[in-house]
Formats: sequence, C-alpha cells, structure tokens
Amino acid sequence: MVALSTARTFDLAQVNIALPRETHISSVFADFIAVLAPINALAESSAGFVWRFQEEAGGAVTLRKLGNDAIVFNMSTWESLDALADFVFKLAHSEIMRERRKWFLPMKEAYAALWWVPLGHLPSIPEAEERVAHLRRHGPMPFAFTFKQPFPPPGVEQSVARDDSCPARG
Repeated sequence: MVALSTARTFDLAQVNIALPRETHISSVFADFIAVLAPINALAESSAGFVWRFQEEAGGAVTLRKLGNDAIVFNMSTWESLDALADFVFKLAHSEIMRERRKWFLPMKEAYAALWWVPLGHLPSIPEAEERVAHLRRHGPMPFAFTFKQPFPPPGVEQSVARDDSCPARG
C-alpha cells in the first residue's frame, strides 16, 4: 500500500486593491490608517498566516499606480484557503471591512485575486498585478481565482472539501 503525502507544498497568495475616496493625507483616510496596525497584528497572529508584503520601511499602507488609478495595495500568503477565509470573514477584519465604503470607492472590476505559490515563494508586485489583470480578463481560473470560485493547489483534485459557510461563497 502506498501512503499519500499530505505535506503542504503550496501557500495561498492573495492581493487586494482599493481606490481611496480621498488622498492618503485626509482625515477620512487617517481613520483607515489607524485600524491597519491592529488588523495587521491580527493577521500575523492568525492561524495559517505566512507572510505579508511591507514596504522596506515596514509601512502598512502601500500606495501604487495601477493603470491611471492610485490604489491601496495589500498582499499576503497563507497556509490554506480556509485560513485566509477565517481571517477575512470571521475575525475582527470583517467588522472593519464593513466600513470600507467610508474609505474606498466601489470598483467595477476584480479588486482581489488568489493564487497558489510554492512554499517559500514571496509574490512580487508585478506578479500580483498580473494575477488581477488575468482575473479581470478571463475570470476565475487556476492562475487567478476568487473566494466564490476557488481552485485547489496544483496536483490536488478539484473535489477539495469546502467550508460553504464562507460568506463569499454562494
């Protein structure tokens, strides 16, 4: 009998972007900045957290250009889809995100993408931008997908059990 290996060989990468309603120096945006440190600390202490992108100076907010838009950029890696979903939808993060319309404009196109990366790989900004662009052009595929339409890590069959209590899945 051959034993199946259950060792994790991939982490889940996520990127999300947002269009600020006001400049990063406004009082409204300052409210968002104030909640970032506690939310990032929560992420870092959450089960399944692996890594998050930070500017060289360690800043929590990354302002970037994507096309003609100035965006706020966040990227991290997690041990599993379930670990990321628990953080996003079940912890204090979900309470903060209910207020996102106070800080950010609605986006008509995909603003978040998920994809699998080999263990130890730290995704780059160009890689994340490519995943969002691909998702916008082609919809969810193994190359870039969403919580609503996830894909398993490479080499794992599609019939992966899902926690359908995740609010984004429906």
